[in-house]
Amino acid sequence: MNGTNRYIGSPVERIEDARFLRGRGQFVGDLKRENMLHAAFLRSPTAHGLVAAVDASAALTIAGVRAVITAKDIGAVPRIPLRLLPLPGAERFLQPVIAAERVRYVGEPIAVVLGDSPALAEDGVGAITLEIGELPPVPDRRISGRGDILLFEEAGTNAAMVFTGVKGDANAAFRDADYVGRHCFAVQRYNALPMEPRGVLAEWDAAQGRMTVLGAAKVPFFNRDTLAAMLGRSPAQVDLIENDVGGGFGARGEFYPEDFLIPFAARHVGRPVRWLEDRREHLTTMNHARQADCAIEIACRSDGTILGVRGEVFVDLGAYVRTNGLIQPRTLAQCLTGPYRVPNVLITSTALLTNKTPSGTYRAPGRYEGSFFCERLIELAARDLGIDSAEMRRRNLVGTGEMPYPLPRLEPVGPAGDTECDSGDYREPLERCLAEFGWEEKRALQGRAIDGRYHGVAVACFIEGGGAGPKETARLDLEADGTVSVYVGSTAVGQGLETVMAQIAADTLGLPLGQVRVMHGSTPLLDEGYGAFASRSTVLGGSAVFEAANALLAKIRAAAGVRLRCAAEQVELADGCARAPDGLSLAFAEFATDGLRVTTAFGNDNRLTYTYGSAAAHVAVDPGTGDVELLDCLVVDDVGRIVNPLTLHGQAIGGLVQGLGGDFLEHLVYDANGQLLAGNLADYVIPTATDFPNIRAIALENHRSPSNPLGVKGAGEGEIIPIGGLMANAVANALTSFEAMPNELPLSAARVWHMGSAKQPTESSG
Repeated sequence: MNGTNRYIGSPVERIEDARFLRGRGQFVGDLKRENMLHAAFLRSPTAHGLVAAVDASAALTIAGVRAVITAKDIGAVPRIPLRLLPLPGAERFLQPVIAAERVRYVGEPIAVVLGDSPALAEDGVGAITLEIGELPPVPDRRISGRGDILLFEEAGTNAAMVFTGVKGDANAAFRDADYVGRHCFAVQRYNALPMEPRGVLAEWDAAQGRMTVLGAAKVPFFNRDTLAAMLGRSPAQVDLIENDVGGGFGARGEFYPEDFLIPFAARHVGRPVRWLEDRREHLTTMNHARQADCAIEIACRSDGTILGVRGEVFVDLGAYVRTNGLIQPRTLAQCLTGPYRVPNVLITSTALLTNKTPSGTYRAPGRYEGSFFCERLIELAARDLGIDSAEMRRRNLVGTGEMPYPLPRLEPVGPAGDTECDSGDYREPLERCLAEFGWEEKRALQGRAIDGRYHGVAVACFIEGGGAGPKETARLDLEADGTVSVYVGSTAVGQGLETVMAQIAADTLGLPLGQVRVMHGSTPLLDEGYGAFASRSTVLGGSAVFEAANALLAKIRAAAGVRLRCAAEQVELADGCARAPDGLSLAFAEFATDGLRVTTAFGNDNRLTYTYGSAAAHVAVDPGTGDVELLDCLVVDDVGRIVNPLTLHGQAIGGLVQGLGGDFLEHLVYDANGQLLAGNLADYVIPTATDFPNIRAIALENHRSPSNPLGVKGAGEGEIIPIGGLMANAVANALTSFEAMPNELPLSAARVWHMGSAKQPTESSG
């Protein structure tokens, strides 16, 4: 790499923060257009039914209501395609952008009302007469699996897909085992809940035949191509513009029905149309996540060596297979055994449809749930075998001499059917975590009652797969003032993208940070791009910027050789100048007239990077109230190489808090009729700034990834992964005298109280 790495590895404060802190961010809610209409949606109040009539005549009599759009106005209703894992058979369960004949979840769009104000549009929604003939609902995966009520009769099944993770001979391993443990675990349904709900503003230029959509996030190029096909336009006639985004976490930015309906409405009426999601809509209609349960077994030798894991996992996918909905069940089949050396695996993962909001990805999809299942399974095995839980993990972690370490093979294959951990020694962060946490001292408190509260400690280990391919694109332009404009196909969803890309570019080019300008995400900037998902922005986007910067330097060196009358390889580039051996020099700005531009795509052949780490926690549990206080929580992970310690630490702490929210608070509860009972932030409880003050994170960079020139690994999701299993084990260890079995999340106060009141402790502790 060129230069002295002044920026890569330095704790540079985020460039983005200045405008956000000064209130100068530009979100979709800040955007207005002349003659703009506002959209509101009539959504199904019924979980499962046949649409008998939609009468909008009364709505159209309201002054200021300009149009009502239903499926009849659209004609051939398009369905939303899969972005990831478009496997054969899944197309039977794709979601139409608007309900025409049948509704399958509460909140499914049936009509779009356009009004002069949001209030008038809502008035129009309230005036529509809707008749739905109710059908029996499928409220959970067990009823779904029976198959007597089908969401798609023509498919003949409610099983959208079945994945299998296979390694070795699991059945033989169980025959040879000294110990076999079998348990059932479950994770609840909840969602990402970014601070800013979704929003879309669409403008149709009839003269140019061009559609412009503002509010893009995460994967604007895929969404542009999808929208263009639905509208019957070429991709060149559709622009998706990325504004500031108040969080994504995997859910925001996928293609939703509104991403077609608002642009269609703008073209339908020939006026700009904006829609802003309210929080109830958000909780009801944005991708849900996580809900899964399992029955799994572990086979071990008497010394704790794991011989095999096998079992069944079931995912409640909701009413449709959305763009990335198969990622969670896929990952559960392949990655449930995490960082552990498990030579024999047989896991089936079945994605079942129910009459709930469809599911998608949320930070570490499948990995959080799989880690909960795996860590509880190992903890219970260690207890039964009489082995210290940390030692049980130590004996089974993958070591550096085993790299690259293959994970179970996935069937059906699809992308990443074969995947392997790329580099590292998984024991290193465990030992660092135990030492920093004070494991030996704190484990003496295990199960002790002090002032009426029972103390418990636990440890967990994890891997985070990131850097999903196939590639990312970057373009660098040398400007007339000597600055460099960086355009990258990665998108910003709050992760500090502008800062990190600027650091990589400035470091490689040998320029001050202020001489690099980063632009991202919007489709007019590049011919192709892939976006921000699977912790890929720095791995692929950063590598594309790095390689483009080196290619731009080569062009500058060649141009300088001509002007300075020396061989290109004799030219020294430093501090924004090109110098010849005779001392003559030219500033980079001198070469702008040469039109120096470089476009580079960096691909990784779908080889993932694997961050890995360990976490430890100390809790105090009041069995009389169910209150759990987190006294200490530490996560240590190895991320390969750190570009910016500040942004990385922010990602780590944020992931920890999100994980804790899922562990203790968040739960999208449905009743037996498919009605959501937690549709507001009074019923759906989220963590606040004061809930978990005692959390820590340490990042290591001992083992770089061999898959990219920067040596970085995806590190945006790691800390959330082990937290479910970690907290369940800590609570179980605190309440061991009560024989507590916290095998289901969330660990709500009511659930913990029930575990603490179900029986008296077996012995008293002082």
